[in-house]
Amino acid sequence: MAKASSEPKIDYAEIYTASDTFDGSAVFHTIYDVVGFVLYMHQQIPSTVQDMSVEFDAMHSEYKQLEMELGTEVKPSFRRKHVSKMRDIKVGIKRLDKLMNSLLNVQTAFKIMISEIPTIDGVVLALGASPLRPKHIYVLNFSHESGVSKVDDDFARSKAADTLSRKAIRTLISKDAGSVTYPAGN
Repeated sequence: MAKASSEPKIDYAEIYTASDTFDGSAVFHTIYDVVGFVLYMHQQIPSTVQDMSVEFDAMHSEYKQLEMELGTEVKPSFRRKHVSKMRDIKVGIKRLDKLMNSLLNVQTAFKIMISEIPTIDGVVLALGASPLRPKHIYVLNFSHESGVSKVDDDFARSKAADTLSRKAIRTLISKDAGSVTYPAGN
């Protein structure tokens, strides 16, 4: 019988990018996308951040559309059907609202952090029941000779930011990030 090791598996990967494309926006989008990916892979959020945003916006649009249609219709059966649909959509909106607000708060915190500390060297994401004994630790290090260009509230997604973000997520996938294996019972 093989003895299970309690030593954590440390796996490093380096991703290179052109230094002239490395700015605050690239750092922000890389951190945010990697955090979203890691949370999804560890089943901390129900779907990817992009999918949740699209779903949330679609629910709001559908609710407003039903509200407008309800105001013009007089048939009781039509009104009951629409009110029922609206109630279901409102439950879905409430379900996602707290999560979407939390993601917005994380996004705002990252933006403030990058704006205040333009020479950010790294970010640590620790997942687990306790910060003292996390189950998973992800570290993003940014090595750069000169500081990241100062960001003036411009965190628009650039092609460079998108490329760096995709490279980081592909690297995590190739390193089996998020895959959970459980030892077989005796």
